[in-house]
Amino acid sequence: MAACVGNSCIPGETLQEERQESSDIRKVVLGDGLRCNIVASSEEHSLPVITKNGILRRRKPNIYYVDSYQKRYIPSKNDSVIGIVTTKTLDFFWVDINASEPAALSYLAFEGATKKNRPEINVGDLVFCKVVLAHPDLEPELVCVDSTGKKGNLGQLNDGIMFSCSINLVRKVLNEKCRLLHLLSKETPFELVAGINGRIWVNSNSLRKTILLRDTILKAEHTPYEEMSNIVNDFATELTGIP
Repeated sequence: MAACVGNSCIPGETLQEERQESSDIRKVVLGDGLRCNIVASSEEHSLPVITKNGILRRRKPNIYYVDSYQKRYIPSKNDSVIGIVTTKTLDFFWVDINASEPAALSYLAFEGATKKNRPEINVGDLVFCKVVLAHPDLEPELVCVDSTGKKGNLGQLNDGIMFSCSINLVRKVLNEKCRLLHLLSKETPFELVAGINGRIWVNSNSLRKTILLRDTILKAEHTPYEEMSNIVNDFATELTGIP
């Protein structure tokens, strides 16, 4: 049984229709909730299979994933995540990324890092990373550089506050249809980093504003896109009492 983009799907359904639209199955990127199943037939071929309940989504150019309500993060390659450093060893930082096991972050996975010039990161620090290895039988591996070796917007997160939320809220905030961040930026300047592992970091010029921003973002989870302006208006009203 084939699943269609935008419709509900259940484990066991396949992406057979999407495969027929693509001239080369290797161009299809499988995200959270899908895996490649090798099927023996006249000739072996890979068949994308749904592994959890939810709504099948497609992100251009050819990325498929299952959108479902969850708080436990399942690592997927190329995901951007916010982690908490829990342990330092000789060659690695071990980072909590809200998954079933910690992820490994090499000392050399930072811009300009060498064996003699190691990054100054301690246990308890926050890091914004990208997942480069996600396999069911291996620990996830992270990096804080892009494909060119530059840090970009990755690396250590200083000041601000980090809070946990559902993965659905992160996807909602990052959705181009959601105008929440755009509307909030008109009221006050702030910095925000969203990790697809269900963590958001936010920072502004005062702690009270930062806490108010956090509370407003959390309210957005059950607010329709067209009503985002209402919670931003409430935010602006409360903001008037903060110096």
